[in-house]
Amino acid sequence: MGIKAILSKPIARFFIGKVKRWSAKPVETQNKVFKRLITSAQNTQFGKDHHFDKIKDYESFKQNVPIRDYEGHRPYVDKILEGKDDVLWPGKPLYFSKTSGTTSGVKYIPITKASMPAHINAARDALLTYIDETGKSEFFDGSLIFLSGSPEMEKKAGIYYGRLSGIVNHHIPSVLQANQLPTYDTNCIEDWEEKLDKIIDETLDKRMMLISGIPPWVQMYFDKIVARTGKKIKDVFPEFNLFVYGGVNFEPYRKKLYETIGKEVDSIELYPASEGFIAYQNAQDDKGLLLLLNSGIFYEFIPVGEYGNDNPTRLSIGEVELGVNYAIILSTNAGLWGYSIGDTVKFTSKTPYKIIVTGRLKHFISAFGEHVIAEEVEKAFKETCKKFKEVEAIEFTVAPSVSPEEGSSRHEWYIEFATPPNDLENFEATLDLSLTQLNTYYDDLIKGSILQKLVVKPLLKDSFVNYMKSIGKLGGQNKVPRLSNDRKIANTLEEYTK
Repeated sequence: MGIKAILSKPIARFFIGKVKRWSAKPVETQNKVFKRLITSAQNTQFGKDHHFDKIKDYESFKQNVPIRDYEGHRPYVDKILEGKDDVLWPGKPLYFSKTSGTTSGVKYIPITKASMPAHINAARDALLTYIDETGKSEFFDGSLIFLSGSPEMEKKAGIYYGRLSGIVNHHIPSVLQANQLPTYDTNCIEDWEEKLDKIIDETLDKRMMLISGIPPWVQMYFDKIVARTGKKIKDVFPEFNLFVYGGVNFEPYRKKLYETIGKEVDSIELYPASEGFIAYQNAQDDKGLLLLLNSGIFYEFIPVGEYGNDNPTRLSIGEVELGVNYAIILSTNAGLWGYSIGDTVKFTSKTPYKIIVTGRLKHFISAFGEHVIAEEVEKAFKETCKKFKEVEAIEFTVAPSVSPEEGSSRHEWYIEFATPPNDLENFEATLDLSLTQLNTYYDDLIKGSILQKLVVKPLLKDSFVNYMKSIGKLGGQNKVPRLSNDRKIANTLEEYTK
């Protein structure tokens, strides 16, 4: 065992001790974060506009700061882009994370000197937590790969901007940099397929021990290695034992990924966002993610059924309940205030506070009043695949098919199978039954003949890769929406149906 692997164990114990102390006092921890945020931003333009000097507690905060998404923050971001200081946070942002959305177009999310460390420290703490729990630290001795966006950046109003994963690449701790792949030049390649080929050139003969990235793009990397070598990943990288991922639910990809690897490996789920690093998995036997209450973010939660109301219920950490679907709201030391990131979560534990990500506010199907969410379709799919053990799926998405003819509307599932079910009709029926058990509204619509049972539409090989390529979002941190309330994606995927 190398010196880095040996030293990581006492370092892990030290950092985990700090995590345990703040997580044992969740309300007190969040109150301290809240007070620091309000005090720090009191003299900013946003602070003056919203009377931060009069905000003494959470109740007065709710009275002065409404819930906003990016569009609500855009006027302030535009002032920063005009060169103004002290707008959302003292001074100017260190970076802008450039993202794109369906409603706001290009978004520039500020990252400040105060907020940047949390993006790095949280990922570090996730690894140290794993070491402390399992005693496994050997990955520090081998090569590590982070499949991410390009680290190249541009400037706007004197502020660097780029993809979050690329920005973070510039701040990876020195202890990991020596072992990190791919090289900087390779990471800057924009074409994802060309980039993957170059990454394979650089990694094929290395002691790969930790691999990190969004599951579908890691799968693509693995598939290319198998095609090139004719071997399972475990035979190419025999010491690979830790997969770190985020961005999407791993469950729909798990079986195919492990089949390609040729064995199961440990995994750590992360919940990073441009707006802040929110949570990470801190136990191998628990899929709940530890909510980071001490990282410069004050959290609020709105019951999903009330989201969009004029006066929705807004809850702080001490007021939430287990198993309730909430929209997660952030106020941060990057200068975001009452900011809706569009994600929904459920709490699985209060000792400590842990969450699972259940979906996106805009990703649902309710063409007929069923309000089916990502958590439900993913769970239905997982439960069905357990009964059809031959099935391996690469990717899927769901859309409504609305027909003017009564009783002929339905949900359509576009699935790219690596190995399809032997009996597709039975697979469809089992999947439909599973969804009716998870969503009572959907069940009522099926029983009332408002909806027909769902239909699975198998797709040709590489359909989702070709779809993402066609919209300029192949690779990196881009994700296929699990479901949509319209047929924008579905209509394009019709070209790829078998």
